[in-house]
Formats: sequence, C-alpha cells, structure tokens
Amino acid sequence: MKIKKHTANPRIKINGSNLKICIVLPYFNDEIGLELLENAKKELLSHKVKEKNIKIFRVSGALEIPFACKKIIKKEKPSAIIALGVIIRGETSHYDLVCEETYRGIMDIQLNAEIPISFGIITCENINQAKNRASEEGLNKGKDAALAALIQTSL
Repeated sequence: MKIKKHTANPRIKINGSNLKICIVLPYFNDEIGLELLENAKKELLSHKVKEKNIKIFRVSGALEIPFACKKIIKKEKPSAIIALGVIIRGETSHYDLVCEETYRGIMDIQLNAEIPISFGIITCENINQAKNRASEEGLNKGKDAALAALIQTSL
C-alpha cells in the first residue's frame, strides 16, 4: 500500500518564538528515531521556535520516556514535550506491554503536570512500516508530533 506524501495544514499558523520545547528520544531503533527527530525539529523551526529553545534528551528505550518526561518537566519547565520513538512488534507479548505502559505513563504525566506531551512514538508491525511512518515522504510522524505539541501550547 502506497501512502501519499504528508502535507501540513496551511491554516495552522503558530508563532513558537517564545516556546521552550523538549524532545525525548530513545536510542533503541536509533536510525528511524533520528529521522523522526530531524522532521520534528524542521517543523518546530518552521514555526519560529528558536533552535536554542529546543532541547533533546536521550533515553534507553520507550519505557524510559515517561520517567524522563516527569524529570524534564520539573527541571526544564518546558512549554511542551515531544516524545519520539519506535516500537516494532516482535515475537512475544513484550510489544503490547511496552506500548501500553509507555502510552499510560505519558498520559498520566501530562494530565498531572498540565504540560502537553505529544506522542510521536511509532508503533508498528515491521521495520518497513516504521520507516514509512518516519520518513518525510511518508506519514512523517515526527512532523505531526511537533505540530501537535505546538497546537497544545496554545490551549
């Protein structure tokens, strides 16, 4: 199945010049994760977020993202956090546990802290799906996660 190139909504105009955005990215599935990061940063910069106001935090894997978000909120006091990453289904139930606990942890933290955390974590069946969802020519989930974070800061 061929997926059309992602196009941003031209009606969404956000001036991010006063925003402080933190991005959490695991080392696991690093090549695809770095593509998500690159696309997220491009989107933030296109909305005038200053490069010096974009901080990147690396963690081991997806399960470490919620704890990192909690610590970042306390220490950095960001306008929003973008959680990026890639979880690919394997042969065991580990995939389901990682996805569920990562989602739950992120949701709990953002609701308790009242700081938006955009969920840019790709969950998929195989490496090809992950690559398509991360690429600029595909679904571009890094870009989507950045835009979601920017929109949430205006609430």
